[in-house]
Amino acid sequence: MILKIYQTNYHVADLAPRIALFLLIFYWIMPWRFASHYDFLNRKEIVNELVEQVTSNISMQRMAPCDYTDILADNANTYRPQYRDHVLRGEEILQGGEYFPEECSARYSTAIIVPYRKREEQLHAFLIYMHNYLRQQRIHYRIFLVEQYDQKPFNRAKLFNIGSIIAAELEFPCLILHDVDLLPMNLGQLYACTQKPRHMCSALDIFRFTLPYRGLFGGVVAIRTQQYRFINGMSNMFEGWGGEDDDFFNRLYSYKIDICRFEPTYSKYTMIRHKPEKKNEDRLELLRNGYKRFLTDGLNSLVYKEKERRMHSLFTHILVET
Repeated sequence: MILKIYQTNYHVADLAPRIALFLLIFYWIMPWRFASHYDFLNRKEIVNELVEQVTSNISMQRMAPCDYTDILADNANTYRPQYRDHVLRGEEILQGGEYFPEECSARYSTAIIVPYRKREEQLHAFLIYMHNYLRQQRIHYRIFLVEQYDQKPFNRAKLFNIGSIIAAELEFPCLILHDVDLLPMNLGQLYACTQKPRHMCSALDIFRFTLPYRGLFGGVVAIRTQQYRFINGMSNMFEGWGGEDDDFFNRLYSYKIDICRFEPTYSKYTMIRHKPEKKNEDRLELLRNGYKRFLTDGLNSLVYKEKERRMHSLFTHILVET
């Protein structure tokens, strides 16, 4: 009898790691772990929420305005090999990674700001795909790559601040703050600004195309230049991975600025595989005290040194020391 009890206990103990693994997997895949519901703009609402605003060189064009009805209605799947292999019709892209359609007058001018350091493979894939993708949207856009040149911990938010200043100098009314490892999968996610700041990648493949939590506001974000200035940009204090997006969301909330999202079928993104960044060990403390610095930590406290600005065929390169 004692032997039987011992054997039973032994088998249970042996199964414990497997049971724990099963429970972990069960927790990970269950839908209730994610934000089960969040407000979003459906297709009929999107057009009315988009802000038609362009730079002066586009506003001077005397062509019929571009139409976007078919793009929004079809919401075509664009994550296909023909758009990922090489740049199609590269002669259409102006020096500095700028483009505007020639057959009609674009209604939207957008600066796409990409913070960067030592991600050559991802950058290559990003530039090929995004130029093939964006030109199908019939918008005016320019890609700004803001590269951190020093050996300090990577400061993503600060690079966004720098890019926003340069984009504003060139009259871009809309900013899209874009990680280099994220690619949109459907054409209906127009790279233009809405009345409210927009979280664009709310259906990300690594989260099973489900939003992890309602306050998530990172990865790819669209915000009007004047709104970004109004809230004093992002914090310059977050060095290393994590925290700056939540601080950004808190900053908007403190100014009573709501965010919006397109419906999930328009918001699908895929993430290019990469090594995880080193976490910012001070991020939780910075988040807790962030509200104390909203007025003093941001665009008005930004200090950096621009080492070089160069116009490449696919992007405008801003090399900086932070």
